[in-house]
Amino acid sequence: MSGRFPHPPQGFAGSQRLWRPWAGVLLAFCLAQTFLTAGSLFASGEGDAKEDYRRYATIDGPPHDYWNRPLQDRFTAIKDDLEAGRMDLDYGSEKEFVTSLLKALEIPVASQLLVFSTTSLQLRLISPRNPRAIYFSDDLYLGWVPGGKIEIVSLDPELGGIFYIFDIPRERRPLVVERSDKCMNCHSGKETGHIPGLVIESVVPGPSGGSLTAYRRNLSGHGIPLEERFGGWHVTGQFDFPKHWGNLTGRLTPDGLVTESFQIGERCNPAVYPVTTSDILAHLLFEHQNGFVNRVLKAGYKARAFLHEGRGKLTPADREDLLEESHGLVRYLLFADEVELPGEGIVADSLYQEQFLALKKPAGNGLSLRDLDLKGHLFQHRCSYMVYSAVFQGLPEAFRRQVYRDLGKALHPVEGGAEFSYLPPEEKAAIREILKQTLTDLPPGWGE
Repeated sequence: MSGRFPHPPQGFAGSQRLWRPWAGVLLAFCLAQTFLTAGSLFASGEGDAKEDYRRYATIDGPPHDYWNRPLQDRFTAIKDDLEAGRMDLDYGSEKEFVTSLLKALEIPVASQLLVFSTTSLQLRLISPRNPRAIYFSDDLYLGWVPGGKIEIVSLDPELGGIFYIFDIPRERRPLVVERSDKCMNCHSGKETGHIPGLVIESVVPGPSGGSLTAYRRNLSGHGIPLEERFGGWHVTGQFDFPKHWGNLTGRLTPDGLVTESFQIGERCNPAVYPVTTSDILAHLLFEHQNGFVNRVLKAGYKARAFLHEGRGKLTPADREDLLEESHGLVRYLLFADEVELPGEGIVADSLYQEQFLALKKPAGNGLSLRDLDLKGHLFQHRCSYMVYSAVFQGLPEAFRRQVYRDLGKALHPVEGGAEFSYLPPEEKAAIREILKQTLTDLPPGWGE
């Protein structure tokens, strides 16, 4: 199946010159050229943004001290056991090793996303015939290219992305897990506002690699239009999106960009991977988490830097800046700009849905923030489950409490005002009750 697009998608350079292979998509893990980035971090012009980030995103020195501070992320905690061969892993094949490692790291195997754009330093291995697999939980991301290396992005509560890479061992023996500084060229560069964050973009790949065009650059989150997502990725499952860029390769002709669609199994062997899906629900949650992490990391870096500069006190301008950050986080937490799922919504892969829901934190009435809707919206109770995540809990306490105060006001039946009126009173009440019963650090009297 093919189609013609006489007017290439937004961001196309206007010529038939191929973009450099790493110009494009996604979460290109540790040795990635494009993976985790902070989206559109600054509303001001580039000059203002450059001057702004230098106040809070100098990672080498205090207060962040990215390279020297003791790490608190989950992967670093098990790194010594992995290197020494003390973990109970299966060394029978690459597939079996990856499957057992995912289990040990508590990453759902059915979170698998397959991407065939050549967008990492392992690009020589990636193609529609040999897609890269990505797996994720709330605080860990694992990438693997069959025949290549394992890449890890582990989220430190304060520092953000910690990047690791290592070869798949052929037998139980000591191995070396490298903390990579090469990833920082992109993951802590201009694209991310100089913070170690997450990137997700889309490209239209050529038939065997490269990137014909890239778009939705430096943007992430559940507000991205569906028609701008999934370029370079496989997407499986039941959904009725009128237009998107998943499952496509393209070629440039005098008449414009011509695309060809294909499904998993038509060009690659799905049996190589632990599961055969690249599920639509996993894609949507992956996008939501990227947007959440990027926004929280930016706010946290700002708050720590401002408090460090003022020796624990904020200037009026800095206080106003952080109030704006808090307001933005509350809007994101409450899905204020979520793109509505069209048609009948989606039907999720049953295994991934089961694995995702197994992590819910229910209130006494059984309700949780992971309860899925999948019709017009992702969730029944529109407050992000990422409020429990390590990066959110790692925010400076004074700032996190401000976010809680703003969240309580937004969920108040009266004080929320018109801005949050899209949430019906009964949904606000359900969210308040869930949070009061499942978060232990809410201010006294919160939500009353």
